[in-house]
Amino acid sequence: MKPGKTGIPRIVDAFGYSVNGLRAAWTNESAFRQELVLAIILIPLAFWLGEGVVQKTLLIFSVMFVLIVELLNCAIEAAVDRIGDEIHELSGYAKDAGSAAVFVSLCNMCLVWVLILFNKF
Repeated sequence: MKPGKTGIPRIVDAFGYSVNGLRAAWTNESAFRQELVLAIILIPLAFWLGEGVVQKTLLIFSVMFVLIVELLNCAIEAAVDRIGDEIHELSGYAKDAGSAAVFVSLCNMCLVWVLILFNKF
């Protein structure tokens, strides 16, 4: 077992680390800022446009998924940049794969929204 805090103190610390991660992504990543602003617009819209719990859930989750993937991409980029500045094939692959994951999540979000809106109108 790993030494350290357990129970409620561990949960409080984990929450603090999460807030720090969100703050760092907001400060350092313009893509995260743009996607978060988009989420602030789309999530309330999902409650209005979605018909029933399933549609609302799909609309909201598709937006949240983009934010999740973007945060993971930020983590990959930070870890790769921490390793060094030299150009390396694997570093490029890691960054490109992270970027591709964000792209696929954005495509997924667009597809979900288009299909649900097409069905509605």
